Amino acid sequence: MADSLKSSNSGFDLANIIKAAKSQGDGTGERPVDKWNPAYCGEMDMVIRANGSWWHEGTRITREPLVKLFASILRKDEDGETYLVTPVEKIKIKVEKGHFTAIRVDAKGEGDDRRLYFTTNLDEIVEAGPARPIRVEIDEVSGEPTPYVTIRGRLEALMTRPVFYELVELGEADGDELFVSSAGERFLIGRL
Repeated sequence: MADSLKSSNSGFDLANIIKAAKSQGDGTGERPVDKWNPAYCGEMDMVIRANGSWWHEGTRITREPLVKLFASILRKDEDGETYLVTPVEKIKIKVEKGHFTAIRVDAKGEGDDRRLYFTTNLDEIVEAGPARPIRVEIDEVSGEPTPYVTIRGRLEALMTRPVFYELVELGEADGDELFVSSAGERFLIGRL
């Protein structure tokens, strides 16, 4: 397996990154990536595509435990770039749209008591609210919405179209604007 993970173009050995990530826990859950401040090591040919799939040197990473391990050491910094971060390495990767994909939304309660829970393609469940806002970018040319929910830190999940449609159904009009509420916070999701 280690040979198939060696990066011939970037000089990084994914096996070493995997080993470093695993040494920081059991391979699941959040790691304190915001507290780690390693030196920048360069860029790796790794891409998180708009559909949520992970690719390394043009080959899709199909092993879900490996993707979850990489996701656990993912960080987006103030410079707007996304990195795989271990206590000793910081490696830039590319993200086409979201770091994750929101594949489900569940609403509990109504009105000011409503809570919206989003499930990602990597089985993480987060509650939208002040710490995890919902935002919608509108393409200036096409007018097409691109909806996101914050997962942790600056990492976001791109909502699938069916999830966004459910969100719109939950929306409440205020003048010509459409809002959804969760955890006492209102989020603008579109204009009527």
